[in-house]
Amino acid sequence: MRTDKRQQINDFLWWVLLIGLPIVTISGASWLPSLPFWKGSVSQEIPSGLNPAYRYRFPETLKGALNPKQALQQEIAFYQKKIGLSPQSSLDRASLAVAYLKMARATGAGSWYLMAEQAASRSLADLPFNNNAALIVLARIAEARHDFTTALARAKQATGDDAIAIKVTSNLALGKVKEANQAAEALVNRIPTLGSLTLRAMVREAQGRDAEALQDYQKALAAEEPGEVGSSAKTRTYLGRFYARRGQLVQAKALYQEALRLVPRYPLALVYLAELETRQKNYQAAEDSYNQVSVYSQGAATVFDHIVDRGKARIKHLQGDAQGAKEWYDKAEALLRQQTAVGNVNGGFGHRRELARLLLERGRKEDVAEALALMQAEVKIRRDAQTLDTLAWALSNSGRWQEAGKVMAEALRWGVRDAVMFYRVGAIEKALGNRTQSDVYIRKATEIDPTLDAVTGQALGLDMEIFN
Repeated sequence: MRTDKRQQINDFLWWVLLIGLPIVTISGASWLPSLPFWKGSVSQEIPSGLNPAYRYRFPETLKGALNPKQALQQEIAFYQKKIGLSPQSSLDRASLAVAYLKMARATGAGSWYLMAEQAASRSLADLPFNNNAALIVLARIAEARHDFTTALARAKQATGDDAIAIKVTSNLALGKVKEANQAAEALVNRIPTLGSLTLRAMVREAQGRDAEALQDYQKALAAEEPGEVGSSAKTRTYLGRFYARRGQLVQAKALYQEALRLVPRYPLALVYLAELETRQKNYQAAEDSYNQVSVYSQGAATVFDHIVDRGKARIKHLQGDAQGAKEWYDKAEALLRQQTAVGNVNGGFGHRRELARLLLERGRKEDVAEALALMQAEVKIRRDAQTLDTLAWALSNSGRWQEAGKVMAEALRWGVRDAVMFYRVGAIEKALGNRTQSDVYIRKATEIDPTLDAVTGQALGLDMEIFN
């Protein structure tokens, strides 16, 4: 019973990812997609360079484990059958919505999110009181749409750990780090689990409390239990990202590989591994990782599609293949424009920030005005540091350096230590003629990530003219 409770708490971690990654637009949500789920044999070989404390401690649970997708299909079929026998059972319909949501987290396929929303909405309409599960599902769907005000309103109506978790993630997205921290502390105080500790680690990252964030990640792994392999892989992936952003690439790579050992072809770990390989000029290895994400989905639309396309475009650009880069950028752009279209009939899971970043990274002058307009609209609903950084990027490319500096001051106000952001402030100060201050910020950037130079900066989509 305790393990089930822990798994319920850990389930919310996927929604942290959804704040940064859009749900893709798909058509037709009345079918059940037949997708491969984490195919591949589980390796017993421990990744080279992995800190022994980060090794998964329950290898026996990986042998002959039940295919998670099959278990979820059984759960979905169970509730569908119950509803077939008792169509008025609103609680069963809410449970079905939760099952759809679990499948969405597992596969990344947009259709499952839409089915979850439909089932939860129907359940709540029929049973508007004492229907916590339906409220949580709808709150998470609102969060995925970047409607954080609605997500928080739903969370306030609900109870339990999931409701607190939504207060963490939505407040982070709104730039309300103090409120997010309060919720994260409350969640850990209720029950310190793999999931709650990982979420608090992310909040502490947003505050620049790196040592405490690392401690929370380590505590999270120490608290993991058998049977939560998916959450264990997520936490290792986020910890790998923490190390990668600080230039500790050997440890980051080992953590991504350990996550993939637990969950073969885990898309989140694959895209971060591909980014790391790109930084190290291992272009074929990076492309192989991106291709595994595509193979995993077998053509079904997922939250990772535009990331794969943009990553491949970046590889082609770094290899000097202008035509290849253009083709992949165009593909990613077409997908993102479909997602961000006004009045999208498939659910409105758009992502203006990602489209703006693509336009800016591609480097065409004619795209800058649109990127700026996209970000001016986005910051009205989301003001986390990454969103403000993108707005500052667009303002800088528009020659509006004073405004860019003010936006970056807001982005850094909670103390986040991000090499890319410090680099951007350095570029802004240089443009304003403040060379000494520029040097200070560039030095801070390279102290945080010693690998940040002209090559790695390009791989991260930065204009590295300061290093020239």
